[in-house]
Amino acid sequence: MSKIDFPPLKNDLILRVLKGEKTERAPVWCMRQAGRYLPEFRKVRAEQDFFKVCRTPELAAEVTIQPIRRYSNLLDASIIFSDILVIPQAMGMEVLMIPGKGPHFPDPIVSPSDMDKLADKSPGYSADTELSYVYDALTLTRRLLDGQVPLFGFAGSPWTLMAYMIEGGGSKTLAKAKSFLWKHPEASHELLTRITDVAITYLKGQVSAGAQMLQLFDSWAGELSPADYLEFSYPYLKRIADELVTAFPETPILVFPKGAHQQIIEKYALETKYTAISLDWTIDPQIIINNISDKMKAIGKPLILQGNLDPTMLFADKDVIDKRTRDMCISFKNAGHIANLGHGMMPDHDPEHLKAYLEAVHKYSKI
Repeated sequence: MSKIDFPPLKNDLILRVLKGEKTERAPVWCMRQAGRYLPEFRKVRAEQDFFKVCRTPELAAEVTIQPIRRYSNLLDASIIFSDILVIPQAMGMEVLMIPGKGPHFPDPIVSPSDMDKLADKSPGYSADTELSYVYDALTLTRRLLDGQVPLFGFAGSPWTLMAYMIEGGGSKTLAKAKSFLWKHPEASHELLTRITDVAITYLKGQVSAGAQMLQLFDSWAGELSPADYLEFSYPYLKRIADELVTAFPETPILVFPKGAHQQIIEKYALETKYTAISLDWTIDPQIIINNISDKMKAIGKPLILQGNLDPTMLFADKDVIDKRTRDMCISFKNAGHIANLGHGMMPDHDPEHLKAYLEAVHKYSKI
């Protein structure tokens, strides 16, 4: 835990769930809850480049707190405004955020020799120095939150970051990144190890700066077969949890393997030190719960799951949102539950529809 003196926490609901405690209701927050669907966020972005917001602690803190301010007493956690691609930037790669297109790497990794231009092996390199602006944003945000809700830090998984670094941006097939795995397996493991090293340093720095929880985003988990995932993603995420829990045993750490096969999710729950597993909307929580609840009890570990309403459900009428949220809350019965979407908020979501979802969680998670 951080040694910095922060205001006392007023809402510890999510932290109690992450300890395996029975609570009065499920806590709720949303991935990308600070984002373009909010008019107040768009106002900030109209005047600032995306990565300038990330790199300016005062701006990052402001947009992090915007949803907490708007949805007073409805959200139970905040997540620092940043991006998973700050790690490739910290390793010396240029990343641009192109309006209407998303992230773009002008000079992606094409062959193993391109790894030589990464900065992480340079004399005197310090990931903490390169990413200090995130630490400053976390510390400032934690103070400005004044204990209203706990604060998440986060990072992308090594496999997901490697995929972006090779593809040069988003991709529907990840053909370049996956081809790199098959053509250059040794170089792939070297790159994954290097990203993992930076991620561990970065996540430890986030906790020291004030993050009270951590989440790992494996956005491209579902693009690998189970066997390939167990070779190229799972071991690195397992190592991250091992090292973080050793360094900060009181800090919960969650993993979101989006699109991962059911056996992978169960393996995370049973065989790693992750506190909780986040599910996307394609997973039936009851199948997971029925399959492994007894095994979790046998090893003395609470089963805590996060998720998993389909984000597009927020385009539905409010009465439909209400019903489907009720169904979601019931589907997590007999497990610790942190209510969330199955992925992040979308730019064209109506803020009032998110409010309807949050209110429904407050109402139905007591069932």
